[in-house]
Amino acid sequence: MDILDKVRHHREEERQLKWEGTFAEYLEIVKERPEVAQTAHSRVYNMIKSSGLTERDGKRMYHFFGEEIFGLEDAIERLVEEYFHPAAKRLDVRKRILLLMGPVSGGKSTIVTMLKRGLEAYSRTEEGAVYAIKDCPMHEDPLHLIPQHLRADFYQEYGIRIEGSLSPLNTMRLEKEYDGMIENVKVERIFFSEDKRVGVGTFSPSDPKSQDIADLTGSIDFSTIAEYGSESDPRAYRFDGELNKANRGMMEFQEMLKCDEKFLWHLLSLTQEGNFKAGRFALISADELIVAHTNEAEYRSFISNKKNEALHSRIIVMPIPYNLKVSEEERIYQKMINESDMRHVHIAPHALRVAAIFSILTRLEDSKKQGVDHVKKMRLYDGESVEGFNQLDVEELRKEFPDEGMNGIDPRYVINRISSTIIRKEVPSINALDVLRSLKDGLDQHASISREDRDKYLNYIAVARKEYDEIAKKEVQKAFVYSYEESAKTLMDNYLDNVEAYCNKNKLRDPLTGEEMNPDEKLMRSIEEQIGISENAKKAFREEILIRISAYARKGKRFEYNSHERLREAIQKKLFADLKDVVKITTSSKTPDESQLKKINEVIARLIDEYGYNSISANELLKYVGSLLNR
Repeated sequence: MDILDKVRHHREEERQLKWEGTFAEYLEIVKERPEVAQTAHSRVYNMIKSSGLTERDGKRMYHFFGEEIFGLEDAIERLVEEYFHPAAKRLDVRKRILLLMGPVSGGKSTIVTMLKRGLEAYSRTEEGAVYAIKDCPMHEDPLHLIPQHLRADFYQEYGIRIEGSLSPLNTMRLEKEYDGMIENVKVERIFFSEDKRVGVGTFSPSDPKSQDIADLTGSIDFSTIAEYGSESDPRAYRFDGELNKANRGMMEFQEMLKCDEKFLWHLLSLTQEGNFKAGRFALISADELIVAHTNEAEYRSFISNKKNEALHSRIIVMPIPYNLKVSEEERIYQKMINESDMRHVHIAPHALRVAAIFSILTRLEDSKKQGVDHVKKMRLYDGESVEGFNQLDVEELRKEFPDEGMNGIDPRYVINRISSTIIRKEVPSINALDVLRSLKDGLDQHASISREDRDKYLNYIAVARKEYDEIAKKEVQKAFVYSYEESAKTLMDNYLDNVEAYCNKNKLRDPLTGEEMNPDEKLMRSIEEQIGISENAKKAFREEILIRISAYARKGKRFEYNSHERLREAIQKKLFADLKDVVKITTSSKTPDESQLKKINEVIARLIDEYGYNSISANELLKYVGSLLNR
């Protein structure tokens, strides 16, 4: 289908979703599907839950946030389980304003935007369907038509609690248009839309001297006073404030703590009692989730003011820290680049990773746990195995600083520097060194960074550079070793023969002289030491290898070079160490001979085909590793 066909198809789908009927017909829907009468908080929770979840390491990963929010699983789980879930069950939590508090560019606005867009889509599904009194500017819940004295009976029959009173406008309409016959009141299905101001609202503070409370609660329509004769006639009132329009859904209160307090006090009644005051009317009922966001400095200033105690007690604060996982931070940068017009620029493998390493290091606190530095902590948080530490140690590290991640370099700074590198180089490729250089240059232009932090961050850039040096050498190592794959297999077979003889307490026979000899301990240790296996651990490692070989044999499979990850790594490192002189000569020679040129071309082809480099970044990597090896 072309774009116009898709528009027509979407229009037809929208038409089919529409429904209109009487209140009596709506009650039949409620009887069959009670979920249509759920509260706003319940609707948000069920929307999140409907996307599915995965449990991993005792933690819940909600798929709803999966493609937009990275590395904040703990914060998201807390948000859903400590706020949305109990609020959906009508516990007192729902009578609180939800305040997301965290550093800039930490994901607060993204979470709110996802909730808003999610509600819009959810209201178009069967399980998320919302119905309202037709032509009501506040999209009022039709069940408000049930008189107060019959609501206990309604609960007995339908099992649904009704909260809130019929609005002044609909009370008048019920009498004037329907002669008090609630069963005839028109009801329609509505679809949430922020653009159309249905069930989703956003309030942003401006100049406190000029901003009118009408932006929140609506205002009198003076042009109709002559027609209706009174300012207290609900037909002479515009129910067009954000609190009116966000009814049944959610309202985002941007920069709430910067707002004039007269706006904040309106929220007290709404959150606690489910209603607010507007014009010359009785209290107006509203069912909506109010979510705000702010940074830590503003929040601390707010709670230090005694005047704000009443409002503070009606706020639930959910910390949204920076992500602390390198692999997830890398995904954040990749997402930002993919959404730009520069996605065609080749970013060499690990360029974004070193930027992520730098960012995470700036966000970590200094642990008092013995033997834990920032690099080890960073690796443990990212799920890497670090010798001498286990999952319990990771949990202890997290508990040591509950607020960890509330400070440090923000993703926007990093992506700005990467963007600057892309534009400035004006070539179709950038590498890790380009990114690190740009991050370093940008620290002088970052006005909010103190001299002390700048010195600390420069040190983290140096650490990230060291990490990249090891990554680069390993990358070239793998590419070179592949060219010597037969040598690697021969070395592995030799090692396995010796391990088998060692474990079975047998002798080996020299292939040339035929004489018996002991297993070559020097050879075995030279390989095992490449991956940090100690003298005390060598026996267990060798027995593990032998068990793996036996398991393969039982299944009729051959134990190959790639059959044991750690052994393969050890073989590669050993071979690379033996080949180091060859690699040095090959990568740093300005005028390589024919055999060297052939080897270089093989390695470059391998880097391009298997590891994601292009010809420019592959050549730059080889030159850089050559310079490292020659130091």
